[in-house]
Amino acid sequence: MTTGAQRSARRFPRRTVGIALAAVVVLVAGAAIALRSPSPVGHWDGAEGLEKYLEAYDEEFERFPTPEETLDVRTDFGVVRVYRFAGADRSGEDGEDTAPLVLLPGRGSGSPVWTDNLPHLLPIADVYALDLLGEPGRSVQERPITSDADQAAWLDQTLEGLAEDRFHLVGMSFGGWSAMNLARHATEHLASVTALDAPFVFDDLPIGTVIRSIPVSFSWAPQAWRESFSSYTAGGAEVQDLPVTRMIEAGMQHYSLKLPMPSRISEAQAFDLAVPVLALIAGRSIMHDPPTAIATAERTLGEESVRVYPDASHALNGEYPQATAADIAQFIDSLG
Repeated sequence: MTTGAQRSARRFPRRTVGIALAAVVVLVAGAAIALRSPSPVGHWDGAEGLEKYLEAYDEEFERFPTPEETLDVRTDFGVVRVYRFAGADRSGEDGEDTAPLVLLPGRGSGSPVWTDNLPHLLPIADVYALDLLGEPGRSVQERPITSDADQAAWLDQTLEGLAEDRFHLVGMSFGGWSAMNLARHATEHLASVTALDAPFVFDDLPIGTVIRSIPVSFSWAPQAWRESFSSYTAGGAEVQDLPVTRMIEAGMQHYSLKLPMPSRISEAQAFDLAVPVLALIAGRSIMHDPPTAIATAERTLGEESVRVYPDASHALNGEYPQATAADIAQFIDSLG
């Protein structure tokens, strides 16, 4: 086992709670949210909710460097919003540039959750950040997404619509599952996958997390309930009134998800992937049993492909932005 964060003391950065909240509540209780309306695609409940979300989205997005490009990539399932950021020039020994990173956020959030990570990732390569299709954000779902294969198809088509041929996918939480799911179905555009505390990959969801999440998945749930649960997901961090937290709160209250629950990726499927994978696992995650997830990842990927952050909560990327970027850079460099 390789430990990725022993050098860092336990801390709770300002956006820890909001990131963890989106990843957990909307993921495990999506069925309840989907009952809000009979529409077959994800949608907002009205202009007021959308405006509230975008106001917070834009405020948090101002912390990003200015994108080189803002793209709307058409797929069979809708239009995917993608931002491209220019990274460092890191040509390899063969003179070729390092393949770009593509950042996949957790369920129920959006690209702005990566603002603390982006400065540490840009020295690695160019970076694309996208809003997941069928989730709150600036991507627009137009057709039903009903299976894991559909989830892989729209993401593969998005990569096909970008300028480069291959990419290093980096996904937090459900974004990590999305990256691993794509590696199961289509690998043409994949140089590697990094999964940050991804659920449904190396272990099942703990029943306690599922039960605790259900009451706060409904739009009418009191804010105090969501704050209490979000603190639980982030290891006890206090909830703060920040743009990223308001963004996620607005998405939970006003956006109806119409997506299937992700299937657990089996050990055999993870073992058979034809793409290099790096697993970053939080030692205090509530999205799986950490010892079980670590053991499964080491069996399927090999110990050299697993980094454990013993003191991290599920909000791993927000708590350790520098350390996770260093692990990703080392992993990509090792691929040659």
